[in-house]
Amino acid sequence: MKHTDAQQGQASLFLEVCSLNEEPRLPLHTSIVLFLLSYSECKSFKVYLVFTKPASSQSLKSQLPESLDVCDVQLEDLPQLVRGCRLPAVLDETGMLCRAGLAVVLRHIINKTTDADPSRNDVLALLGFKKTCLKACAEVSKWTRLCEIGVPSAVEKHLQNHQYQQLPLSILTLEQRLAEPVKVHNDDKIRRQKLQQQRQKEKNQSPEGQGNADSDTQAGQSPQVCDGLELKAALAKLSVDSVPTLTTRENSEIRKVKTTDLPPLEHVFAEGLYFTLTDVVLLPCIYQYLSSLQAHAASTLHKLPHLLRWYSRVQEVPGVLRAAKDCGMTLCIPEAPPSNLQGQSAEDHPTIQLEQEQQEMATQLPFVGGPRPTMTKLKENGIEAVFAPHPCPDWTLPWDNLPEAINPTEGKMSNIRAVRKRQQLNNLVAMVTELARPGYTVVDFCSGSGHVGIVLAHTLPDCQVILIENKEESLVRAQSRSAELGLKNIGFIQANLDYFTGPFHIGEHMILCRFADQTAVQLPPERRLIGKHCMGLVDLDRSWAAKTHGYSVRVMTMEPESCSPKNNMLVGRWLQKSGLEDGASQVEAPVCN
Repeated sequence: MKHTDAQQGQASLFLEVCSLNEEPRLPLHTSIVLFLLSYSECKSFKVYLVFTKPASSQSLKSQLPESLDVCDVQLEDLPQLVRGCRLPAVLDETGMLCRAGLAVVLRHIINKTTDADPSRNDVLALLGFKKTCLKACAEVSKWTRLCEIGVPSAVEKHLQNHQYQQLPLSILTLEQRLAEPVKVHNDDKIRRQKLQQQRQKEKNQSPEGQGNADSDTQAGQSPQVCDGLELKAALAKLSVDSVPTLTTRENSEIRKVKTTDLPPLEHVFAEGLYFTLTDVVLLPCIYQYLSSLQAHAASTLHKLPHLLRWYSRVQEVPGVLRAAKDCGMTLCIPEAPPSNLQGQSAEDHPTIQLEQEQQEMATQLPFVGGPRPTMTKLKENGIEAVFAPHPCPDWTLPWDNLPEAINPTEGKMSNIRAVRKRQQLNNLVAMVTELARPGYTVVDFCSGSGHVGIVLAHTLPDCQVILIENKEESLVRAQSRSAELGLKNIGFIQANLDYFTGPFHIGEHMILCRFADQTAVQLPPERRLIGKHCMGLVDLDRSWAAKTHGYSVRVMTMEPESCSPKNNMLVGRWLQKSGLEDGASQVEAPVCN
């Protein structure tokens, strides 16, 4: 069947189905999305299960929430924008904006859920403090990479290779993270309450307080007060009815204690005290992992005490057990490991310890000499940056005749910056228009709010232009500008660069490098010159890398040089063998720094 819901004004969610022994199965990324849909009771999407070979989702019915409207679709029938992305992916109602990648899709589901039902504070709370949970892309955030890629990939590999005795590094890293004290915004009051309860417990256990020793137990509370306080605070915040936490004022003695002397808070959930999107991501992964261990190597569970405690606590969150059952996951509380929780450390995990030591050594090494020693050695070996002449230094777009929505001054920027932005666009568009042919696909990587991509779509109506950007706010702004112009040959993808897999003929890619960053106009001239040389050497290295893949590359400087501190351009021409006897096809890719 052909996908048509985008044209009918309905957002579509595409989830991957893989196969095991010729039988369809749901990969972890798909299971995670389904779990969130059930937990949040979201009905904002038409859900498609994407098969790479003819098959049916009938055998997967027990893992699909009954409340969802689910259809099957073959890979070749996907919309073109979705076909160029890794799943999961969401195509919006216009059919022109695709959101791809696990974290991006999950955050979008939360936003759509709360838009439809603003009372779902429990779902909104999944985005965490300042709504930033898993917002930083995996390319820059180690924590996002661990949760979005590391743990799911490690569990998938573990299940496929049946290596039950060897604990995956990602799982060990998560175990170690859960063992660390947590820092919570404005946690001073909770830590003082914890100190007060600790001292009260010590008093009750002293000879003078023996008569009150069982008061907590008699009230139905755990005698482990410290552990209970964090959990109470966490569960109170999850209440849909927003029941306030206890506000008992600490005594004066507790209030005088320095913040540095207060007891640390222990992890309740993955990111600290509160249940967030990270826990939603990890639960299906750890469920699959622990299920396999309990069946084959239960003896290894003692190495994961903090993970097991987290797994038990997650099940106390309202709605988790219901959603898990809805997705065919029978959660259970694993048996407590024989080892002491407090006795676990990095020393119990040699792999993590070695990794930590290497990181500490790397951070302790002083940075000496700046780039000059490296530049000198390269020069001694005959390696210097060489810049080709600019082929059309005076070429310019007809700015006075272009629609206002294309002009950079349309955004909120100073006149001086707007002039430089127009000069940068002159250079970029000149190179692309020289290379482009009708029918080409042009991709603007890290497009921001679309200054380059929108100009190209307007200038090259016979080409398809795709803008890829991780920041949703920027991409939505670009889409709005495109709609104002009535552009039909443009598409938008919110995703990490790794999630775009589609073919293209011309690509624009902005990259920052450490020393090449030192070209800002406010820096001293000598330092800017060094930065320029470093940028040239970096681009030389990039051009060599491109040549190993069959590109003919030119490195040149934008005109005028003042249009941007980072004013290098790499223009590559790739001769790709077509497989036919009559020659080869050319694919061009200017890469701009």
